[in-house]
Amino acid sequence: MRLRRANWMTVLVIVGLIAYACITLTNMRTKVAAANETEAELRRQVEKIQEENAGLQYAIDNQYDPKTIEDIARDKLGLVMPDEKIFYDSGQ
Repeated sequence: MRLRRANWMTVLVIVGLIAYACITLTNMRTKVAAANETEAELRRQVEKIQEENAGLQYAIDNQYDPKTIEDIARDKLGLVMPDEKIFYDSGQ
């Protein structure tokens, strides 16, 4: 009688441990999936910032380039060369 009770208790403890392990693994999978999503988002942010830094570094490296200065003068300041004429399309 005592041996049967001990076997039954052993089986109950083992089943309990297996259930606990399954629940823990399920929770860990959820956490890992969330961490992977966060990692992917952070990698996208890093890539975006690295592209922005590359553009800024290019601007720094070419700040005295005559072509760059001319492009800035045309695009941002609206300046033109002395003998140029600008035509505006008023049809739109």
